Amino acid sequence: MPVIHVLLWEGRSVEQKRALAEKLTQDMVDIAKVPTESVVVTFQDFAKTDWAEGGALAADKIRIPVD
Repeated sequence: MPVIHVLLWEGRSVEQKRALAEKLTQDMVDIAKVPTESVVVTFQDFAKTDWAEGGALAADKIRIPVD
């Protein structure tokens, strides 16, 4: 049973997660040749205050847009 665990910052809609689950499942079926019903996709949402990169909370980082 393949398990795909997706870690995300909170804020994705149910529709987005549904679409991700469908696409990830189909890709696993196509590439790994496993039955659809055997694929498990889990989502774990994190607040930006619960996620740190390079020693700084994501909530504290300034995001500079890339052109």
